[in-house]
Amino acid sequence: MPRTIYHIRHGQTDWNVAGRLQGAQDIPLNAVGQAQADGNGAALAAHFTAIGREPASLRWVASPLVRARETMERVRRAVGLPPSGHETEGDLREVGYGVFEGMTHAEIEDADPRAMDALRNEKWQYCPPRGESYVMLAARVGRWWATTDGDMVIVSHGGTFRALRIAIENNRDPELAHLFVPQDRIFRWQDARGAWL
Repeated sequence: MPRTIYHIRHGQTDWNVAGRLQGAQDIPLNAVGQAQADGNGAALAAHFTAIGREPASLRWVASPLVRARETMERVRRAVGLPPSGHETEGDLREVGYGVFEGMTHAEIEDADPRAMDALRNEKWQYCPPRGESYVMLAARVGRWWATTDGDMVIVSHGGTFRALRIAIENNRDPELAHLFVPQDRIFRWQDARGAWL
């Protein structure tokens, strides 16, 4: 059955600004991130009005990490829904960077040049110590996606968005691992075809 899915990446955090790998760390939005979330909410509200869609008719699902939940709450408030009336799904959390969480690429380069080389050149396959690879991320996101139905608004992370593109579009582009995912845009899939709003 045809489906419409909206995806929003969480707003900016101070760790985004510093270039620190966040992974499973619970880092809150900064002021810019809050404004990005509010802006995405306003844009989604205008879109729903333009197409005559009732926001409550969609399923709303967020990663359990605080940066995604706060983004979701701000978006829901902007479309006229109760901020906390959404689901959280553990499988939508960001890829786990293990021992490298909290570090910048420069710090990883200093600590373990071979690991940094793998992060650059084998991003899908490389599994950091006590972390997970993008292959593992795509598998967990794909398992979750296979259990879903209906139209949804999803708020998650850059890595999770890349994995959703595999699950929803069967997109196997090897450059997908390096795809830039903006924090101030909304991505919409209709019948497995995606585009930025």
